[in-house]
This record gives sequence, structure tokens and C-alpha cells, in this order.
Amino acid sequence: MFDFGFWELIVIGLVALLVVGPERLPKLAREIGRWVGKVRRFVSSVRSDIEQELRTEELKKMLEDQEREIGRLKTMMQDTEQDLRRSVDTARDRVSSVEDEIKEGGATAASPRSGDAEAGKPPSSSAVPESDKPRKSNHES
Repeated sequence: MFDFGFWELIVIGLVALLVVGPERLPKLAREIGRWVGKVRRFVSSVRSDIEQELRTEELKKMLEDQEREIGRLKTMMQDTEQDLRRSVDTARDRVSSVEDEIKEGGATAASPRSGDAEAGKPPSSSAVPESDKPRKSNHES
């Protein structure tokens, strides 16, 4: 706070000794020490209050920023939820339209070899390619 050097303190002490006298100088030094201590505590208290207020303001600002970010995230989640609901509804509509087509058109349009399967017959041997037919070995002939 004040910048006193060694020589300045010596001069102040000599002037105080001359003005007050040697009998009352120790008492005056104690009083001055008490007052300096009180002033230091007061300045320290004011400084800590100001720092605390600054931290409080900073925390309030951070809290407001976080609340804004939370609001943005909520909006994004609601938008995503709506998009997902629309996608699910679209998929349901497509599935129901395919089911309706199957019901109206019958199962014959759905599978190419359904005629054999519906009649309960195994697929004809002409439908199996030559490469898939079992080969006779020389031992079986």
C-alpha cells in the first residue's frame, strides 16, 4: 500500500521521538500498530468481498451459459424425436401399404416359385441346375 524504505522509517521514528518524547513513544507505537492491523484487516476483508462478488458474477454467467446450452440441447432432442417419429410413421405406412398389396394381389405375386410350394410339391428336377445335382461315382455304377 505505502512504500516506505528503511531510511524513511528512521526519519519518522526520530521525529516521533522528538515530538512525543521517550516516555510515551512505546505506547504510541503500540497504538499505531493496532491501527495498522485494523486497516490491514479491513482492506483484506474488502478485497475478499470484492473477489467473492467477482467470482459470484462469473459463476452466474457460467450458469446462464449452461442454461442456454441445455435449452439448445433440449431443442435438438425434440427435433430429433420428431424426425424419428416421422420416420417410424413413414415406415409403418409403407409396411401397411405392402401388407395391403399382398392381401389384394395374393401371394403369387410375392414369390416366383410359389406355385410349386403352394401345391405341396417339391421343386421339379428340371429346376435344379446340373452343377447342383449329385454326381455318380465310378464305384456306384
